[in-house]
Amino acid sequence: ISWWTEVQMGPPDPILGVTEAFKRDTNPKKMNLGVGAYRDDQGKPFVLNCVRKVPSCISYTSSSDSENSVTFNHPQIVPNLCTFLSAVEHKREYFEDCCITVQTISGTGSLRVGANFVARFHNVSQDVYLPKPSWGNHTPIFRDAGMQLKAYSYYDPKTCGFDFKGALDDISKSVIVLHACAHNPTGVDPRPEQWKEMKRNLLVFFDMAYQGFASGDIDRDAWAVRYFIEQGHNVLLSQSFAKNMGLYVKAVILEMLVSNLKKEGSTHNWQHVTDQIGMFCFTGLKPEQVERLIKEFSIYMTKDGRISVAGVTSANVGYLAHAIHAVTK
Repeated sequence: ISWWTEVQMGPPDPILGVTEAFKRDTNPKKMNLGVGAYRDDQGKPFVLNCVRKVPSCISYTSSSDSENSVTFNHPQIVPNLCTFLSAVEHKREYFEDCCITVQTISGTGSLRVGANFVARFHNVSQDVYLPKPSWGNHTPIFRDAGMQLKAYSYYDPKTCGFDFKGALDDISKSVIVLHACAHNPTGVDPRPEQWKEMKRNLLVFFDMAYQGFASGDIDRDAWAVRYFIEQGHNVLLSQSFAKNMGLYVKAVILEMLVSNLKKEGSTHNWQHVTDQIGMFCFTGLKPEQVERLIKEFSIYMTKDGRISVAGVTSANVGYLAHAIHAVTK
């Protein structure tokens, strides 16, 4: 008898399911709008020039502690990078003095380390409030760390925007997870004046995976984090460098999508599509409409109507608009 007979199969990943169905499809016009991976206008993976140059810039000597650097990297590089991206300029010295930085495996790893830390040492409350909806991995990460999951209102399906009043009504004195910018999966972010009203007696855990991808400006995208720090909050910050530092031009694609929808004759209000920012967009499509897009047009996305804007190009945006109009008219 195997030791692992009691291990149950984990739930299927909805994004991977979309990708597998996409791969099996033989339609030459098929589109994969599920995976949040940055692509160029030909749909190919985009490798930043700085990434290409890194291997030639790294030098190893006999005195290099390569084993340690693999785990923790250089003792100055990661803290300095985090400080540069996150700190309020005139409080940079204060930030450096009070900031503790730990390198992990991307954003997922930092969220889990942070969740474990909070679960062990935060004695005010074991409740953690997640936005409705939130990134799918937030739930198992905080749950498996031993925290009690709560939810606060975030996305309003009636307006396809931020449910500001609902969020304020729901959050209480506890731990709250906030997407610093480019909320995943909705692409809906609070405005600066709304961020200010959300500054309450909370332990704020920021998840910042898309700095630079929301507005194209790393300073603007760090506004919420810097504001909370400037106001004296001690925050936790899960900061991923896996996606940022790129030029995010997908806002142009969204404008092209809305323009093509109008050309198709759509009378719906699609302003929420261009209002949303970041790599993802909540289209407002219903599950049955998504099902038609998959079956009739080979356009793949999650059932909630979320699309990865990275999968839309100038070559296929017209086809996407035609298909969306066909299932929504």
